[in-house]
Amino acid sequence: MNQEPEAFEEWEGPSRSQIKREMHALQDLGGRLMALSPKEWSQFPLDDDLLGALEESLRIKEKTARKRHRKRLGKLLGKVDVEAIEAIFTRMDDRHQEESRRFHRLERLRDRLLEEGDKALPELLTIAPDADRQHLRQLIRQAAREQEQQKPPAAARKLFKYLRSVVTS
Repeated sequence: MNQEPEAFEEWEGPSRSQIKREMHALQDLGGRLMALSPKEWSQFPLDDDLLGALEESLRIKEKTARKRHRKRLGKLLGKVDVEAIEAIFTRMDDRHQEESRRFHRLERLRDRLLEEGDKALPELLTIAPDADRQHLRQLIRQAAREQEQQKPPAAARKLFKYLRSVVTS
């Protein structure tokens, strides 16, 4: 009754779950490529088959057809250098995050100028020495008047645009 268990051969390949995860990752990458414009595709090292499939994706509108097409793109992506494509997406994401951080920095600077007025100007002028002090004061006063009168913040928007043009980092 005491039988020895049969020795199983060690499987060296990836598991079915791992293969599925990799395929889903390729399909997600294909979906990200589908979301880009044709102009942005030129940044990526895409072969003719993949580029043709992406161009075809522009014509597909139905949800289930797009889902099927993502699977097709995933299969095509399995044949190209995915690491290079992912690296470009990483750079794009990093650039977007940096732009977002810069935007929020400028918003905080604008809000400080609106709250503190002329007291916050010296700090701004150290950041952006080419800024026109008189123009900044004028925009700050106009924005403060708009806030008091509960008008739309046109001057605050102008102030933000001006800050975006003079602050380099």
